[in-house]
Amino acid sequence: METDSQVDPNRIHCTILGTGTSTGVPVLKCTCPICTSPDPRDKRLRCSVFVQVGGVNILIDSGPDFRQQAFRAGIEHVDVVLITHHHFDHVVGMDDLRPYLFANRTPIPMFANPGSAEVLRDMFSYIFRDGSYPGVPRLEMNDVRGPFSVTSRTDPDRTVPIIPVPAVHGSLDILGFRIGNFAYMTDVSEIPNASLSLLQDLDVLVLDALRDRPHPMHMTIDEAVGMAEVIGAKQTYFTHMSHEILHADFEARLDEGMAPAYDGLTFEASV
Repeated sequence: METDSQVDPNRIHCTILGTGTSTGVPVLKCTCPICTSPDPRDKRLRCSVFVQVGGVNILIDSGPDFRQQAFRAGIEHVDVVLITHHHFDHVVGMDDLRPYLFANRTPIPMFANPGSAEVLRDMFSYIFRDGSYPGVPRLEMNDVRGPFSVTSRTDPDRTVPIIPVPAVHGSLDILGFRIGNFAYMTDVSEIPNASLSLLQDLDVLVLDALRDRPHPMHMTIDEAVGMAEVIGAKQTYFTHMSHEILHADFEARLDEGMAPAYDGLTFEASV
């Protein structure tokens, strides 16, 4: 990953931190061809992405692998955290944000839809409600009810607009996020028509594609490819892939402009 000083402030620089399901890949105790694959692209930590734009560092989801991901990506600081939804594999790395508060005690704001925000306030009551644990990370939860802006913790003049993109994860309402001409849509089983209008003219789309077999809470590969064709981004990367997907095989199935993502992938988009 480029350091903060190397990132072009007029571009969006993204680092894919993880592309795996809730179990990660390889799955514990599994000896299938994907879990034993020598291809490093078949090693998938839990889903997350790090976005650098306009001098603001944005983390989307903070799952159980965040500490490892932050070391590998060389993340220097985090200004804000966007939460797609409250499931375990997307949020339980919150405590690992504490080192980013050692030198700068300004709280890190978090943003989630009201339903997920309320669950997280209960789930992490020691952070958001009662302050009962010493050394608790200083995080501030914000309910997302429409477009909003995020700000650098070191320079309040640096702000970035965020467009939340409502979607469905089984029976759960979740959020994707559009930042400039980049959009991130993980853990998606359906994108409502009203949200498709928010995903037009993208440079890069990252989209859920779990496996070939149907799943009640995720898109299959065929569903994801069909949705990507409807949205029409210049480049689509697929994420949240199970241990039923071999990277090389999936890549060979796709047309130009579509590809499976992999942990450590970097790319840019226009603001």
